[in-house]
Amino acid sequence: MNKSSYKVIGVMSGTSLDGIDLAECFFTISENDKWNFKIRKVETVPYPTEWTTRLQDAIHFSEGRLRTLNEEYTQYLGEIISAFINKHSIVDLDAVCSHGHTILHRPEKRITLQIGNLPHIASLVGQIVVCDFRVQDVEMGGQGAPLVPIGDRLLFGDYDYCLNLGGFANCSFEKEGQRIAYDICPVNIVLNYYAEKLGVPFDDGGKLAAGGSLDNSLLEQLNALSFYKKSSPKSLGLEWVQKEIFPLLTASENLPENILHTFTEHVAIQLTGQFHEGSSILVTGGGAYNAYLLERVDDYKDISMKIPDPVLLEYKEALVFGLLGILKLREEINCLASVTGAKEDHSSGVILVP
Repeated sequence: MNKSSYKVIGVMSGTSLDGIDLAECFFTISENDKWNFKIRKVETVPYPTEWTTRLQDAIHFSEGRLRTLNEEYTQYLGEIISAFINKHSIVDLDAVCSHGHTILHRPEKRITLQIGNLPHIASLVGQIVVCDFRVQDVEMGGQGAPLVPIGDRLLFGDYDYCLNLGGFANCSFEKEGQRIAYDICPVNIVLNYYAEKLGVPFDDGGKLAAGGSLDNSLLEQLNALSFYKKSSPKSLGLEWVQKEIFPLLTASENLPENILHTFTEHVAIQLTGQFHEGSSILVTGGGAYNAYLLERVDDYKDISMKIPDPVLLEYKEALVFGLLGILKLREEINCLASVTGAKEDHSSGVILVP
């Protein structure tokens, strides 16, 4: 399906469990192969408590329970996408491009599972669906993540770095003609958990963290974790956080506000180590609203952080998965070996027809 313009819906559900992001996106490609985009209708559908709990606990499910969860989540996601299309009277779509929701991600064992990508989702939404972007990369020896950097290269190449602050922080940049990208550290997957202990879903602007106290011993333990010494490609998942991060935080016996303060400092230190002085950085994801975190990063290093308009800030990943789907439809590369460590660049994902 090679043409000069496309209309798609990008769909993303991240590890921070904020909800399902949906974005109606228009893409055009010029004669010199430059991609341009417009984001029109957008919506985030928050997860009901029942779904939040199930998705958080699913890492411990048996194979049978995972199959049931996948079936039910595919039905649920299909209903959410259909409601979005109907609500905004969206017609003439080329495809719905959906990430699904990651439940298992153990690329070292060649395991990754994003639920919500079962074949009948195309029939549920009545559209071509492009989805399941990670599996092929893991089968080819890659990390299956991050996948957004191809979008960073094609859509946001004017910046030295693209930084996403979601459940995890990841960045991408060009180095010697190759796109390099990797996960840096956990962010909202931890911060939201401790904010909830204080009765709020997230730490608005980092105010709770700013009011806490630093635990130097805990900070040293966090910064000493072996993941941070690994070279890219590398990626993180909930399993790693539960094994490496939460036990340290729990053992510290700190108040939640002190853990928020200390972990925010940890994130700032890990982020700062990725960037050169004077760099221009596009910052997106929910963590871009954490003014205290960005202030701490700025205190460590002289860099220029660009916070885009709220729509791009919040829906960049949905936008890029829209582009990934288009590249798959065009049979063009949408997954970079320099990013994931796969044996070669490839066009990843599955095309489902209703």
